Formats: sequence, structure tokens, C-alpha cells
Amino acid sequence: MVGKPVGDQVKSKDLYPPIFSRHAAAYKARLDDILARGEARGRRRVIELLEVKPGMKVLDLACGPGTLSKPLAALAAPGGEVVGVDLAEGMLAVARAAAIPNARFELMDIENLSFPDASFDAVACGHGLQFAADLPNALREARRVLSVHARFAASVPVAGDSSRPWMVMDKVVDRWLPAAPKASDQATTRSTVNDAAALRAAALAAGFAEAQVEVLEEKVRWESADQFVARCMSWWDLAARIDGVSDSRREAFREDAITTLRREFAGEIETTGQTHVMWAIA
Repeated sequence: MVGKPVGDQVKSKDLYPPIFSRHAAAYKARLDDILARGEARGRRRVIELLEVKPGMKVLDLACGPGTLSKPLAALAAPGGEVVGVDLAEGMLAVARAAAIPNARFELMDIENLSFPDASFDAVACGHGLQFAADLPNALREARRVLSVHARFAASVPVAGDSSRPWMVMDKVVDRWLPAAPKASDQATTRSTVNDAAALRAAALAAGFAEAQVEVLEEKVRWESADQFVARCMSWWDLAARIDGVSDSRREAFREDAITTLRREFAGEIETTGQTHVMWAIA
């Protein structure tokens, strides 16, 4: 998390979609950069675990700008298809603009999918389950739309990153920006996805025949303090706080963050964190 104070509490489905929609293009640019360097181990592991082959129909939950949809669609070709669903209209607009072959995108709640039972050969979710208000229902829906013996794989970031760059950034954020809004219906979900055993148990309770959770270390390299700050400003929690300040205060925050980080990190910055990758068999 970027910064510590917590502000107003709202429902998750009122909080997240507008923020992600406003910052969709910047979010895509950040992820594209990370993936191009061969990082984002959790998301890449999701793709590996699904073992997508030509002709398969794949569902990408909380697809965002199509980060996983694009490589999954390439693996499903020829004859296959990827359907990406998300509640953020802005993310879907960016995904559709990319014109990914063999992929289409729909506005849909992952807790209430409109697809028939057993209509997909694989289901993916890259860093999206942590935003579900009702995680058990989201998992049940993923299980419902999968054909028998098909795979579900999902990555979720583990909270509590204590890398020094984040600690430095947090202090600057708290100096300049208002408290972050908090989803009032997220406590149980966040507790579950941060606990590997609890996440596995939730998948089994949702009806999956088998489930496992891998714990991966994620390392991300940033070229400079300037790039680190620019990319961070599109992350939902920081973006939500920046949206509420004037342009002049936003610029003052940006300059302070860059200057403060440069004092400790003159060149490249590396951050580390953990990701849980769950895979389950229907």
C-alpha cells in the first residue's frame, strides 16, 4: 500500500471501477513495461499454469486493459477465444482499443457471471481477486463456468511490502496527500488472499476438486526515482489520493517524492514483494 492513513469508507464496487477507469492508460503502460522486462512473475505463472492450447475458450476475470488476455489469446489461436470481463469501463475501453485477435471484452461482475455452466476450458485472474467484495462467490462462479477437470489460476499480491523504497515513498505520500478511501466490504477478502492456506481452503470450499497456492517473490526494477514516482501515481490507492488534490499540490508532491528518493537511490531502484499464485482444478 502507498501511504498509511485511511479516509472515507465506501463499497468496493463504488470505489475501484471509477479509479481504475480514470487511470487505465497509465496502468497499462506500467504493466507493459514490467512484463517487457520479464518481471511480473505472478502473472506470468498464471499463464504457465493454465496450459492454454489452440482451440481453447478462456475467461480472463478482472481483465483490466487486457494484460493477460493478449498472451492467452495468442496461445488459444487458432480456433480459440479469450473473453475478458471487468467492472471498469475505462479498462475495457483500453483493452478493446488494442484490437487483440481472438479476444473480446465485456462489462461484468466476477461475482455474477452471465455465462452458462461449463462454458470455458480455462479461467485466469491476474491480480484481481483481492478486489472482490464476496470472494467465496467469485470463486464459486469461476468454478461454475469451468468444464470438468479444467483449470483456474489466479495471482494476488500479498500485503505488507516493507521494501525501503516503499517506506520512503509512504512518508512523502502521507505528508502531501489526503487519507486513502477504503472499501468497507473488503476485510474478509484481504485476510483470505494474504494467507496461502486460507486461500487454498476457500477454493476447495467453492467446489474445486484440487487446489494449491504457490508463494513467489516478485522483484521489479525501476530505471530511476522519476520513473518510480510516475508509475506509482497510477496505482489505485495512490491515484485515489492524488485525484482529490489541486494540480499545484500534485506537482509539489511529485517533486518532493523524486527528490526524497534520489537521496537514497541515486540510480536504479529495486522493489521486492510476495505474490500468491493459486491454481485449482474443477
